[in-house]
Amino acid sequence: MEGRRPERVAELVLRELAEMLLRDLKDPRLRGVTLTGVKMTDDLRHGKVFFSHLEGVSRAKQVIAGFQSAGGFIRKKLGRELGLRYAPEFEFEYDPGIEHGARIDALLREARTRNQD
Repeated sequence: MEGRRPERVAELVLRELAEMLLRDLKDPRLRGVTLTGVKMTDDLRHGKVFFSHLEGVSRAKQVIAGFQSAGGFIRKKLGRELGLRYAPEFEFEYDPGIEHGARIDALLREARTRNQD
């Protein structure tokens, strides 16, 4: 049963952090960011936030710097909003999944057009 709580908290963190990106976080380095997932440790003290960016991996370091700059604010606000005993610390990591998906889609489209010729 312990494994279910970190998953539920991860979903709540993802939702709250997405709202923060829209409303509260004004750092220009965070524009164009899409959150793709959150993983929490069993003790809920640490989490890993996965993101992608419109410009791809080339902006990942800048986005991570933007998140780290806002880290204290994010931690405090999430701790308060979620009512957790300890405000979790977060690590931010680029998720290349969307780029890989787009590449596979482009390759499939290209293969279909070749087969039609």
